Amino acid sequence: MEFEDDAYVLSARAFGESGAIVELLTAHHGKYAAHVAGGASRRIKPFLQAGARAIVSYRARVSDQLGSAAIEPVGEGPSALFDDPLALAGLSAAAAVAAAALPEREPHPGAFLAFEALTGALALPDVWPAVFVRFEAGLLQDLGFGLDLSKCAATGQLDDLIYVSPRTGRAVSRDAGEPYKDRLLTLPPFMLSSQAGLRPGDVKAGLDLTAHFLEAFIFGPLNRPLPPARLWLIDKLTDAQRL
Repeated sequence: MEFEDDAYVLSARAFGESGAIVELLTAHHGKYAAHVAGGASRRIKPFLQAGARAIVSYRARVSDQLGSAAIEPVGEGPSALFDDPLALAGLSAAAAVAAAALPEREPHPGAFLAFEALTGALALPDVWPAVFVRFEAGLLQDLGFGLDLSKCAATGQLDDLIYVSPRTGRAVSRDAGEPYKDRLLTLPPFMLSSQAGLRPGDVKAGLDLTAHFLEAFIFGPLNRPLPPARLWLIDKLTDAQRL
């Protein structure tokens, strides 16, 4: 089995004396693990940081075997964010969520595009935390657990949608949700329209929303917690007063 594809590095760990096992999110083939010869060397290791973009040439004798990969770096990758530790934490958290949530060797082009959109926004400090929420919502969508924010689940109303049902992931309008608001999740306006501005608390509401459904639909059934890198990101955003 052989293919060449665009990819992002999700994780890398040393293997043997000089190699590395690298987990990759590819554009057309999904998540793949591969052995990269020399991946622990000083020359190649910097290009295997979480979030690095690359062209990957993958080869395996049989389809279910751990194959090998050659990595050709694309762009600056995470090194462009070295002066912004918070953005680096966002990139690491996104890679950890994708690595833990996505199944092996199953194409998920939507997840790749969502990750790509987030990496493109990380240079914009006032914007990327909201894009991170959209990345997680896109991941849920691509895995078959998308939120239905098009209309009120109770009335069919298209306007004034401010809640989400924690059970169904469907939007609820202000009037319909008022009697049950303590049991509903807050729906921040930026998740309905990219033109909506960000108010204090919107990013936190969005992160709480996607965390709920990631836990309910993906990590809970797998008996896994949310990745530690995502929890650390929340702490860092809180400390930086960016929620």
